[in-house]
Amino acid sequence: MSDRLGLVDSHHHVWNLDHRPQPWLDEPGHEPIRRNHGPDDLRAVATRPLAGRRLTSTVVVQCVTSTPETRELLALAEKDPLIGAVVGWADLTSAGTGDVLDELRSGTGGRYLRAVRHLVQGESDPEWLQQPSVERGLRAVAERGLAYDVLIRSHQFPQAIRLAERFPELPLVLDHAGKPPVRNGELDDWERQLKRLAGHPQVHCKVSGLITEADHGKWTVADLRPVWDALLTAFGPDRLMFGSDWPVCVLAGGWNRWAAAVEELLDGCSADETEAVLAGAATDFYHLKEGTPCS
Repeated sequence: MSDRLGLVDSHHHVWNLDHRPQPWLDEPGHEPIRRNHGPDDLRAVATRPLAGRRLTSTVVVQCVTSTPETRELLALAEKDPLIGAVVGWADLTSAGTGDVLDELRSGTGGRYLRAVRHLVQGESDPEWLQQPSVERGLRAVAERGLAYDVLIRSHQFPQAIRLAERFPELPLVLDHAGKPPVRNGELDDWERQLKRLAGHPQVHCKVSGLITEADHGKWTVADLRPVWDALLTAFGPDRLMFGSDWPVCVLAGGWNRWAAAVEELLDGCSADETEAVLAGAATDFYHLKEGTPCS
């Protein structure tokens, strides 16, 4: 595990709407983030230390189902020292998934490709991850030593659990804690399913996206505490990693407010536990190198 005193943001996005449209931003409520966002914008807003740590490295994550977008993210990682890893996209249903992954890894910035992701949250098939073509694609991911980011909503846990059962060799990380229903506080079913998924040792979890599942204007740390307690119990600190989900988090308060909430949630954790959540788990999972703090 990393022993450096830094902060890793394991989940953020960038986009240039002049170059590549993001159709999901056209949905009502996304007006505050319907503009270009790049690494320098993140540097400008991520100014608050978290438990005395300043941002040193990030993981940039795909937004749209586009291999060209992944190429652009890899090229950006090659140029920008803040970005330590890329979670990209490849069509898992294609017979040529492996060839596409090989092409991405051999291209500009290909060494930064550490995982892939698909927007399973938008798939209506309750067994999408178990489709034979998808499992073939996931095997190609595993064979190349890559990981898989699991983006689901809370009702889709059964297929994520089945994925973990069928692919014990594939490192998995649950994005946004499986999107628990923070707003209504009805967490019992989410917590039961979370514990089942966490029972598989290759599964990690991102402490990210929680404030956008809460009331955007009224959430408090007390609203998040039951989710945090469940995550810490299920995964332990060594399998939890801080992520901002910036710039989406702007919709519910922004990077600094979320960082302040995480610091409060970490109160009572030991120095080693704090290190794991804020740097160690993500560094190990995504094979990050040391970075330089943002100025």
